[in-house]
Amino acid sequence: MADDAFTDEERAAVYRCIDSRRDVRREFLPDEVPDAVVDRLLAAGHAAPSVGFLQPWNFIVVQDVATKAALHAAFTRANAEAAAMFDGKRAGLYRSLKLEGLCEAPLLLCVTCERDRAGPVVLGRTHQSEMDLFSTVCAVQNIWLAARAENLGLGWVSILSLSDLRTILGIPEHVLPIALLCIGYVSHFAATPDLERAGWRRRLALADLVFSERFGARRRETP
Repeated sequence: MADDAFTDEERAAVYRCIDSRRDVRREFLPDEVPDAVVDRLLAAGHAAPSVGFLQPWNFIVVQDVATKAALHAAFTRANAEAAAMFDGKRAGLYRSLKLEGLCEAPLLLCVTCERDRAGPVVLGRTHQSEMDLFSTVCAVQNIWLAARAENLGLGWVSILSLSDLRTILGIPEHVLPIALLCIGYVSHFAATPDLERAGWRRRLALADLVFSERFGARRRETP
């Protein structure tokens, strides 16, 4: 076994972090997130894997009340548009959901992707041009798990237009906003995802999603 192998306790902590991660929209406390903790979250994001070692991400830290209010107004407009896309009981359930914590969370973080950072031809992106976008999402997931390990709640707000996000945060046209994250200490972490508890969707069975050798070929379960 390698000298830097994880102990049983360390491995269990990693899996607990993954299993207890939640998309947090509520229960934010007003306590500020210390700069040292913010730096650790950013370092976790910057440690993410990236195609061609492109490291296409940028991180915009937002704490100003006016900026948060502008983002919340953009969310409110987009959320009204989204609600109109659902019919009947689904529309009513949608309107009852808490889908952001932009004003409640003490810290917001916007993660962007600078797609031309390494020029027009990038190792690993020659045949799958979206790999830089996927790399940036890996940075988001790193931040998410690091936040959980720091006992911070994190919620990803996707219900707002990219043009509003660009305008409010001054993001250039050649840079693509990927994620707007609400981050802060919370009163507690829910045992199950919010949308599952609200009856929006249930967690799918893993066995139904795993195939063997070819798509659709059910993998045999271990006796």
